Amino acid sequence: MTETETLEKRQQHKSSQNGAACSDASGVEDVFDPTYREKEGPKPPRIIVWRNVIMMTLLHLGAGYGIFLIPSASLSTLLWSVLCFLISALGITAGAHRLWSHRTYKASLPLRIFLAFANSMAFENDIFEWARDHRVHHKYSETDADPHNARRGFFFAHIGWLLVRKHPDVIDKGRKLELSDLLADKVVMFQRRYYKLSVLLMCFFVPMFVPWHFWGESLWVAYFIPALLRYALVLNASWLVNSAAHMWGNRPYDKSINPRENRFVAFSAIGEGFHNYHHTFPYDYATSEFGCKFNLTTCFIDFMCFLGLAKDRKRVSREVVLSRIQRTGDGSHRSG
Repeated sequence: MTETETLEKRQQHKSSQNGAACSDASGVEDVFDPTYREKEGPKPPRIIVWRNVIMMTLLHLGAGYGIFLIPSASLSTLLWSVLCFLISALGITAGAHRLWSHRTYKASLPLRIFLAFANSMAFENDIFEWARDHRVHHKYSETDADPHNARRGFFFAHIGWLLVRKHPDVIDKGRKLELSDLLADKVVMFQRRYYKLSVLLMCFFVPMFVPWHFWGESLWVAYFIPALLRYALVLNASWLVNSAAHMWGNRPYDKSINPRENRFVAFSAIGEGFHNYHHTFPYDYATSEFGCKFNLTTCFIDFMCFLGLAKDRKRVSREVVLSRIQRTGDGSHRSG
């Protein structure tokens, strides 16, 4: 092990000790496992889940219709739709991803409850399942055990992985992960138990009811814009992290891995597009070297810390980042 590699190990260990509720699971199980080998021979047959195909088709048709309804919506409804987009996006980025998948900071009970409701508004599987699959994604990235393996193409990494049965290795590796931190989190388990009801309430009813009740928007417009169109946009913004950010962009921190730095994805997914950095340093709460730049999620977490609702943000030292850039980067790094 080189001196710079030793420095990185010490930094990660220090972050785990000083950071948020970090169990062995969150400190180890999201780190890439180079010992995994794909099975030789023919791949298992691809089994289409027709229910998901039909539901996703109907959703995107409804979202497309919602676009045509935008001129008939009031300004208040459009602003409410943007707010719902941001809340549901934070349920994924600040909640399921940075808090529960990677344990990069510690959140108070009120903040965890808010993020759980926000996660239900996003409707991308419950927190437990999302975090489990995301840890598998990091540990076995771009292999058969990766739920949305980008080497199978853009469509598969973007949405196709939801339209077919999981590869057997994804299921097997997910079952073997140590997930005691998630199982011990009462907010995570409560949301999992009542997930379907919370989705009906937060993803569809609340976005539709508020504009209808408070400023007289038609139920038709309120359903197709703040509910369906907003939901489809949140999904696709999240999916771009799995697809576009694994295919297009530079790799200033580690040229040996597939994830890239993609500014468009960073903007659309409120900070999740600095993906080469994130896969290099998954324990950094900002998922980026540059703090709040193109990173609304980091701004949100910082504000929650200012309010006393969050604390113990893990961060990679400048020294470790620079040493990694010099050792494994592709030479494209810029200072900001």
